[in-house]
Amino acid sequence: MMKSMEGGATPVSSSLWARGPKRVLDASAAITLMLAISPLLVLIAALVKLTSPGPVFFTQDRAGKDGRVFQLVKFRTMRGGRTPDPKEIVPLHHPDITRLGYVLRRFKLDEVPQLFNVIRGEMSLVGPRPTLSDQVAAYDAFRRQRLLVRPGITGLAQVYGNSLMPWDERILYDIAYVRRCGFFLDLSILLRTILVVFVGERRMTRPFAESPFSPIVTRPIDTQPFHAKGEGSA
Repeated sequence: MMKSMEGGATPVSSSLWARGPKRVLDASAAITLMLAISPLLVLIAALVKLTSPGPVFFTQDRAGKDGRVFQLVKFRTMRGGRTPDPKEIVPLHHPDITRLGYVLRRFKLDEVPQLFNVIRGEMSLVGPRPTLSDQVAAYDAFRRQRLLVRPGITGLAQVYGNSLMPWDERILYDIAYVRRCGFFLDLSILLRTILVVFVGERRMTRPFAESPFSPIVTRPIDTQPFHAKGEGSA
């Protein structure tokens, strides 16, 4: 089944998976993972606290499904006392990233506390990454399609390029995901995420036009380039 977007935009997916079973599996998997890796979480939390001054966790308001704001949580990876800059895109080799923070970011371990967000129903295991409210406010009807599902810890854009890719490319991947959201696509993204962790983002990057998802989304002719802010992460 398909439904039309407000303002005459291209239809998006309204699959049974997206409307029901996905949430049940998300919550079950997140609780199971939290219990299974709780010793690792405690160890990372202790190392963050012991290796640099500042809080263990970094929290920030992000826009979720339908633009609703929630507080995203991550392990802190940057030096304590640093004021996050929402306009800044923080590369892996940023001088303010701690030694431990580098390892956590490289292997995506800083994102693991977002399992709490999944359990609370604010996020999903798989979906478009949550962005800042100011950024969402600048979306046009085409880009707002990425808000039709819960944001994810990982997503289609993350396993095909992530920060190495321009925002407009990432948004195309996000909209393609929304339109084809399903169990097997989610499973393939989770498996590809493991591969990205081990081989790195650069080797997995693929322009949207060269991906198998390009036939799913066509950018409107009148769409202006999107200049996004960074995530101000810490």
